[in-house]
This record gives sequence, structure tokens and C-alpha cells, in this order.
Amino acid sequence: MRPFADADWPAVWAVVQDVVTAEETFPYDPAMPEGVARAMWVEQPPGLTVVAVMDGQVVGTAKMGANRPGPGSHVSTASFMVAAPARGRGVGTALCRFAVDWARRNGYAGMQFNAVVETNTSAVGLYRREGFEVIGTVPRSFRHPVHGRVGLHVMYLEFDAP
Repeated sequence: MRPFADADWPAVWAVVQDVVTAEETFPYDPAMPEGVARAMWVEQPPGLTVVAVMDGQVVGTAKMGANRPGPGSHVSTASFMVAAPARGRGVGTALCRFAVDWARRNGYAGMQFNAVVETNTSAVGLYRREGFEVIGTVPRSFRHPVHGRVGLHVMYLEFDAP
């Protein structure tokens, strides 16, 4: 795991493009142009974007930062994408743990995921194993290409009080 560098963008864009165009796990526009994707994915400080590297190849990426500005800025959020060949190999878990550790080190009170597709059982299971809870589901709010309209979970992990 290491911070994103500009030279990583082509590999990160390939992962982002693959995940987004599948339309199964992220509520992003599959026709999103590359420049829009880069501006959306590459966080500016104090946020952070990282890449997961195996055998010299970028196999995943994460972005993290405040979930909301102002009075909501004490809660963090993060998003994760893993390249198809690396799925099931612990990359998502490593990215999630990195993001949670980063948020704790940076003084956040918790981490909130705003839109976890309920049929993305791998992600939901991973987040539950890491201590996140589903605190609500917006029914039929995501158009899945196979399952039709499915819910989006809001998931939350409260950190220990200081």
C-alpha cells in the first residue's frame, strides 16, 4: 500500500473504468469521462488516495477523507476498487484496514459508507467483518444490470471515544 502518484493514474483509471462500467457496485455514471473520474477519485489533502500493489502492478485503489464538510467533518468516508484478477486475494481487506487506520490516526470519530450496493455481498461481508454495521438501506435506489432495482446500504463504524 502506498500513496497514489500521478504515474499511477493509467493503472488506476483501468480499474475505475472496469468497475464503473460493470454497473454492479458503484453508483457512478458509466459514461464518466476520464478527466471527471480522475477529479472525483484523486483526493486532495487532507484526504488521501492510495494504491495497492502486488508484484509491481496496481491491483486496487482507495480514496478517503471527510464524509461531509463543516459540522460533519469529524466522520470519515472511503471508497475502494479492486482489479478483477486480484479480487478474493485480500486486497479489499487491506485497503479497508488501511483506510480505517488512516481515519483513526487523523482523529476522525468514525467512518461512514454512504452507498454500498446490497447485492455486493463481498463488500458488505468485508465491511461487517471489519466492524461496520448497516444503519439503514435506501430501497430500490440502485439499478443493477442483473438484479434490477436493489437497495443501497449506509454502513458505519464508530471509533472508540478519545
